[in-house]
Amino acid sequence: FSAAIVITEQPISVSVPVGYSFALRCRAEACTSLQYQWFCQHQSVCCQIPGATEQDLLITAQQTQLYTCRINDIYKNAVFSNWVKVEVHQRIGRGLLPQLWRGEPVIILNPIEQKVEVGKPLQLQCAAMGVPAPSFQWYRNGNVLEHQKKKKLWINHAKVSDSGTYLCCASNSHGEHWTNAVDIHVGEPSQPTSGFNTLIPAEHLQFCCLVFLLATDKVALLVGNNHYQHHPNLMAPVTDVFDLSLLLKQLGFQVVSLLD
Repeated sequence: FSAAIVITEQPISVSVPVGYSFALRCRAEACTSLQYQWFCQHQSVCCQIPGATEQDLLITAQQTQLYTCRINDIYKNAVFSNWVKVEVHQRIGRGLLPQLWRGEPVIILNPIEQKVEVGKPLQLQCAAMGVPAPSFQWYRNGNVLEHQKKKKLWINHAKVSDSGTYLCCASNSHGEHWTNAVDIHVGEPSQPTSGFNTLIPAEHLQFCCLVFLLATDKVALLVGNNHYQHHPNLMAPVTDVFDLSLLLKQLGFQVVSLLD
């Protein structure tokens, strides 16, 4: 006869900068003594962590990985904790993280203003660090978008009614933080003028307008590609674009930032 093993404290997902040290915690109860063993998974490969047999797993963040803990009793019964994600941000701009950070949400990527043609996809993106990892909620014109609760807001076929001012709230048990508000305009495609056989994409048109209007100023175009057809998704380009954008603005550049 053996009684059930009950997990009383599950580990939590976190989103932290590279080099940040913290502990994943797991607690369980049973009528017998218990043994703990932590596992990690990276790029679909799951492995046991040597020596990780304590209730707390001490980590210095190096790369994004998944973790779980197995708990055994003396009767060889075993249960696993929830899988949790340790999301690691490789490059964080100076001054973004408070000196005495307690884990409250910190926005590290803001959405970008866009002009989108009717029927084309609309994608907005943000990112935030936090311990626990923040949850996300998008708003349009101050109204909650019920089904937009991820870092990426995605609308397959944009409508004119999707135009408006968007922003996202990142929140966890320590508080909440809001992204910048951005204006999104969804309209009919522009008609080609004589000499042009194809329509100019909205992002390119926005950039060309800036070049003509600010011809005497310094203009920087930053393009960050995260997703490649034949290569694993990258993590650094988004934060690279954000960091470079801040730096170039301080140097007096007008900056246009595009993703993917």
